[in-house]
Amino acid sequence: MASLTSNGTERLAALVADIREAVGRGLPPDVTAYLVGEKLAPHLGTEGLLTPEQCEGDPGHYRQHLLHAESDGSFSVVALVWLPGQRTAVHDHVSWCVTGVHRGEEHERRYRLIPAAGTGEPARLVATEDVVNPQGAVCGFAPPGDIHRVWNGCARKAISLHVYGADISRLGSSVRRVYELPADR
Repeated sequence: MASLTSNGTERLAALVADIREAVGRGLPPDVTAYLVGEKLAPHLGTEGLLTPEQCEGDPGHYRQHLLHAESDGSFSVVALVWLPGQRTAVHDHVSWCVTGVHRGEEHERRYRLIPAAGTGEPARLVATEDVVNPQGAVCGFAPPGDIHRVWNGCARKAISLHVYGADISRLGSSVRRVYELPADR
């Protein structure tokens, strides 16, 4: 068992080192997200990367496990565990984000915000794309334009790894704003 823990620690340390190298370049957020995605992809699906405890879900809602927060606050790595049917609210983020599906699949609906018109109509969201991300899929984005909802639409547990350009240990979440506006589709 010690060898499994040691190997998992080494695997996570290798992932963090890869991300640190990409983030350390100091490039614009969208480019950083792209580079971090390239670094994350080879680690997805790797056995032993996560401990059994980091793979545990919560029957009430998806569960977040903080894997690493860089001491300078430049990035955090989180595992999200989704039981079947669990979902987020429609939201956006405080920073760039890269998501990779480690196990199972993750569904996502992306939205565009239509501002309130001068006619008194309220602001609303328009769904622009539905995506199913299978194991190994990586996607990245940077605000603005990162409004979405994510859920586990399959019949088994899904686990995704998220890298945020913020200190999640301090913030508690990467969510900047939750949207409760009318949504088309």
